[in-house]
Formats: sequence, structure tokens, C-alpha cells
Amino acid sequence: MAVLTNISLLLALACVSHQLVLSSCQKTHGKKGSRGQNKDKPVQNMGPQPKPAPARLKGKLVTTDKSECTWSVTGNDLLTLRVTCQKGVSRFSCEYNARPSICPQYSSKAELYWKQMARALKKQQSLCQESNVPIKAGLCRRAAKDAHFRLSHVQEKTSTPPPPTQPEPRAVKSCQDDNMKRAEEYCSNSWSSVCLFFFTMVQDSDC
Repeated sequence: MAVLTNISLLLALACVSHQLVLSSCQKTHGKKGSRGQNKDKPVQNMGPQPKPAPARLKGKLVTTDKSECTWSVTGNDLLTLRVTCQKGVSRFSCEYNARPSICPQYSSKAELYWKQMARALKKQQSLCQESNVPIKAGLCRRAAKDAHFRLSHVQEKTSTPPPPTQPEPRAVKSCQDDNMKRAEEYCSNSWSSVCLFFFTMVQDSDC
């Protein structure tokens, strides 16, 4: 009887050990599977992305040659800087193009970049004239050449005609003195007033 009891205990221990081994294997397989799934997931690129120009980026300035100008920027990657100026009776406009996003500092310091661009525009002595002279912001001075604005299109200059001048009024000579002389010459003193009346009726227009 003792032998049977010992055999039963051994069989029970063997079953429990087998179940523990199976459970451990399943857990290990599950962890490996989850690791494999994580490896298959694509790694997202967290690098800096090009920052588009603000939708309403614009301003006003007066250049060194006293031209009063307005400027505005449109676009995302390739930006267009449009400048319109008025100097006296002359009005002109043009467009500059650039890709400032290729400047490494532009993405994180865009606001500083456009402040420097506004100052650079103000210092220009020949806006809309020199196509080979780029307009640079100090922040990206050493960036690739495509990061700097270069003249791409110029609109023909137009002149505002001056307002028409009014002709000076012509000096008008009155006939009153001539009529009085005739009345004194042809009429006596008593009739001079009557004669003056008739002479005035005949020649009352300006002499």
C-alpha cells in the first residue's frame, strides 16, 4: 500500500512539472512574437520638416533711395517674395524666389529670419533691378545659394501723370474807363451820364 501511495505522488509531481514547463514555454514564445512585431513597424522620421511661410507674411518699408515699398510672401517650399514700390510718379514691382527651408536654421528661427529679410530689403539701393545680386538674411548667409532670394520677374515701370494744370486767368480790361472818356468827349457835362449809359449798352463786354 505504501508503494502505491509513493507512485501516485510521483505521478502527480510529474504532471505538475509538465504543466509548469508548458506554461513557461508559451510565455517565452509570446514575448518573442511581440518583439518581432515591434521590429516590423516602420520607424518614423523625426527629423526637422520644412517650415512653410506664414500665410499673411508682409510688410512696408522705405529704401535708401526713398522708394516707398510693400512686400508679401507666398508659397510653401519655393517662396515668392513680391515687392511693389512707389517713388515720385514712378511705380514698379517685381518678384524674388528662394527656398529658405534648405537653410538649417530657418526651421527653428523663422521669425528672426524674416525680420532680417525686412532689414535687408530696406538696405537695397536697386530693388527690382539687379538680377545677379541675391538678398540674404544674416541667419542663413552661409547657406546654399538657392536659400537666398534672387530676382525672377520684373513688371514694367509705370508713371502716374501729374494732375492737369489750370490755365491762369487772363487779365481782363474793363471798358468802363473808355466809355467814360467817350461820354466826356462827345457829350456835355449835363448829358455825360446819359451818354455813358448808351455807350455801356453798346459795348458792355470786356475790352
